[in-house]
Formats: sequence, structure tokens, C-alpha cells
Amino acid sequence: LSGISEEMVEPVGNHYVVARPVYSEKLFDEEHEKLHRYHKTFRDHLKLYFRVKKTALGLFPVASWLPVYRFKEWILSDIVSGINTGLVAVLQGLAFALLVNVPPGYGLYAGFFPLLVYFIFGTSRHISVGPFPVLSLMVGGAVVRLIPDDFTVNGTLANTSTINEERVIVAASVTFLAGILQVGVCLRFGFIVIYLSQSLISGFTTAAAVHVVVSQLKFMFQLTVPGFNTPLETNVADLVTSLIVLLIVFVVKEMNDRYKEKLPTPIPIEFLLVTTVLAALISYFAKFEEKFNVAIVGKLEEGFQGPAAPDMSVFQRCIGDGISIAIVGFAVGFSVAKVYSIKHDYPLDGNQELIAYGLSNIVGGSFKGFASSTALSRSGVQESTGGKSQAIWVVTFLATLLLGLDIGLAVAVAFQLLTVVIRSQM
Repeated sequence: LSGISEEMVEPVGNHYVVARPVYSEKLFDEEHEKLHRYHKTFRDHLKLYFRVKKTALGLFPVASWLPVYRFKEWILSDIVSGINTGLVAVLQGLAFALLVNVPPGYGLYAGFFPLLVYFIFGTSRHISVGPFPVLSLMVGGAVVRLIPDDFTVNGTLANTSTINEERVIVAASVTFLAGILQVGVCLRFGFIVIYLSQSLISGFTTAAAVHVVVSQLKFMFQLTVPGFNTPLETNVADLVTSLIVLLIVFVVKEMNDRYKEKLPTPIPIEFLLVTTVLAALISYFAKFEEKFNVAIVGKLEEGFQGPAAPDMSVFQRCIGDGISIAIVGFAVGFSVAKVYSIKHDYPLDGNQELIAYGLSNIVGGSFKGFASSTALSRSGVQESTGGKSQAIWVVTFLATLLLGLDIGLAVAVAFQLLTVVIRSQM
């Protein structure tokens, strides 16, 4: 039977003649060598387990630190910090939605969903993910370009409700696109952050802050800003409220800087932001909307809207915006996270951060939010503006201030790469 594969079967009448070669034991063993099957040992299974565990912990960093969380030591301070950060996030979300040119309520979505995603996938323990003014301004630029104030539908001027709905879709789609780009490059290009130095980030964000301040002036003065000859007519109540809040924030920040060596802990400006809540209550009971025509946020929708697919046509028209938002969002967030990781001595994974920010934007965009990152503190900006790379800061600041966020960033990156090439040749 061993040689059945080489049998010769020939019919002879009503009989069959079967012929096959005759094997010796040696010849049979040579032609039909036994295949030895490898049986995995306990050590092999153990290696596979640790390999899978390492991959899972790398993709889900929360699984590595959550089991060793010091509940009794950290829970109280984390609750206090969470309340403070949450209060700031709510106010910033409502405010930055104005930069995106969408209804304020959608800023809450941008501050909620990305934070949950980063909690699972992020590697930094100290940053707070949510709306960032620079990114909000960049998303807002794309929104206004695609859906201007004179947007028409079938040749008819669209009403405010329709314009807001279309702008929300554009903002969410651009955010979704930025998230896809961030996740798409995570496997190979996480190292890109090394070409975005602290001086470049500082110069960029400083110039972008100027754009943010200018963009907020129309809300403080209630200006339409269609041209340059509009007379300065402002809403006194809005102006006074804005100036009071700015004054309080400025005084507290200066006190923290001047008396930082004497104060056991900085004065928490987050608590003083309760002034904003008090101002809202005063506005409500004093009927500022009726008496002074003060613009208010209005009633917010309860709960969350269901996820929606992005508009693919926006992808084609906003690919440049998506690339800029993806790069700036990751660079700013990673830079801040790196400062804290060095200070508190724990590792930070650039590729995993790209995944975390990308998924945050994908999920946030799906729920009609807009691009998220994290904010740079003033001390971090001041620290990063010194040193030998001052020229990079100046070029970045001027390029971004004069040419805009997108082109300014491209010019800054090109200039920094040029300086690297020149130094390597010297």
C-alpha cells in the first residue's frame, strides 16, 4: 500500500492487473521521509502570551496604568482637578465653537468625545484633550470658505438654520479627515515631531494667538466686520463683561508669576472662572438680552446626537486643511505632553499619540464635533522661545502672522529643514 501513488493499473478483459515497485526499507525511508511536526512547548505559549500582552498594552495604554492606580492617594486630587478642568473645558468649548462658526452647543461635543477616546489610547497622563483655539480657527477658515454667509441653495439665499447645519457638517467632515490622516501616518511617520521644534511651535502658536484675539474682537464689540469703514459701535454690556473677565484673569496670572516663590500653590484661575457663571446669572436675572440686546448661547440640546458619516465631497475640497490640522494638532499636543513626560519621568510614544489624536478626531467628527488637541501653557511658551533657535521663532511668527496659518506653517517647516541642512554641511 505504501507505493500506491505509483501503481500501474491496466484492464485485461474482466480483470485488472496492478503493478507497483518493490521498496526496501532504506529506499522507502529515503523517498517517503517522515515529516516531524513541531509541538509548541509551554515556553512558546508563554512567549506568545507576553507578545500579545505587549501589543495590547501598547495599543491600549489605559490597561497598563489603570490596574496600578493609587486610589486612596490620588482620587481626591483627581476629582478636584477633574471639576476644575471640566469647568474650563465647558467654557472653552462654547467659546471656541464661535471660532469654528458653528452653534456653541457643538463645542461641548468637541470637548467630550475626544477626551474619552484619548483616555483609552493616549500615553500622556497630564494633558487635557479638547478644543484648541488655533485648530478651531483653522477649521473655521474651511467652514466659512465652503459655507459663506451668503450661501445659497438652488439659487435661493439659505436661512440661518440651514447655514448652521451645513457648517456643522463641514466642520465635522474636516475633523474626520484630519483624524484619518493622523492614524494613516502613525506607523511610519511618528518621528515627524522632531522636525517641529519648540521654537517653531512657540512662534506658530504665538502668531495664531494674535489671529484668535483679532477674531474674538468682533464678538466683544458686536461688529459685523464686512469692511474697513464700519463705525465702532459696540454693545456696552458685552464689552464690559469681556473686559472684567480679562482683567481678573490677567491680575491672577500676574500674581502667580510675581509671588510664585511665596505661594504654596498657584492661585487656581479655574475657581475664579466662576465669575463667568455669576456673570451669566446676572445676565439672566437682569435681562441683558432684552435691555441691552446681549447675544446669549440660548438653550442647549439635551443629550447627544447620533453619529453621522462625513461628507465625502468635503474631503476633496479640504484636503489641504485636513493635512494642516492633522500636523498642527499632533505637534502641539505632543509638545505639551513631552514636557510633562520629562518632568514626571514616564515614557511617551509618538506613534501611539498619533493614533490617539487620530481616533479622537474621528470619533469627535462622527458626533459632529470639531478638531481637538491640547493647550500650551504660558510658561511652556516662554521657556521654548529662548536659546539658539530664536531665528526660527521669528520666521515662524512673522510667516504665520502675515501669510496665515496654513502657509505660515509650511514656510516655517521649510525654513527649519533648511537650517538643519545648512548646519549639517558646516
